[in-house]
Amino acid sequence: MSLADVLDPLRQPLVTVLDTPVSWTEVLGFGSGALCVWLVARQHLANWPIGIANNVFFILLFTQSGLYADAGLQIVFIALAAYGWWTWTHGGGPGTGALPVRRTTRTEWAWLLAAGAVGTLALTVLLDRATDSTVPFWDALTTALSLTATYGQCRKLLESWWLWIAADVVYIPLYAYKELYLTSLLYAGFLTLCLIGLRSWARDPGPAAPRHETAGAAA
Repeated sequence: MSLADVLDPLRQPLVTVLDTPVSWTEVLGFGSGALCVWLVARQHLANWPIGIANNVFFILLFTQSGLYADAGLQIVFIALAAYGWWTWTHGGGPGTGALPVRRTTRTEWAWLLAAGAVGTLALTVLLDRATDSTVPFWDALTTALSLTATYGQCRKLLESWWLWIAADVVYIPLYAYKELYLTSLLYAGFLTLCLIGLRSWARDPGPAAPRHETAGAAA
């Protein structure tokens, strides 16, 4: 039995939304994604393995829909999930195993914004020239925002929620445009969960960064 034979049932329609068939892949991505974000908001370690399963479902879904940057992004997410899983349990420093929530420093903001800008530009050019993507800039922008947000999540940076919120604001209409209506609805739910997560993490900040390094308030 080939890999295609194994994956084919996941591509089959399960329900129809707005006259558009919704596959098992999209439904499973919906469920695992919602659970993952809810667990992150609660700072529950199980968000990482659930998130990895979600990434696998989305690799299949986005490849089928021509969102190649988003499909490749999921592979990077899997690597970041392994990193985040480790930092959440071992990154708290001497005397503690847990990683505390903290604010993003100015230096970290500078690196994140620079990486996001360069990543967006490079991916836009790559997708425009090397793929048949119809939305190269928006695909690249959401990819860059998601990567910087995930890194911040791995380090439990409070402001990483704002990066996720910015990404979700773009993702919702982007997926609707691609007729991934259930996924668009999922990201509307993600946006709500991000607001809940931001509020939850803001109530549990860890040690503040030095005054000259501290970024502005997040909420």
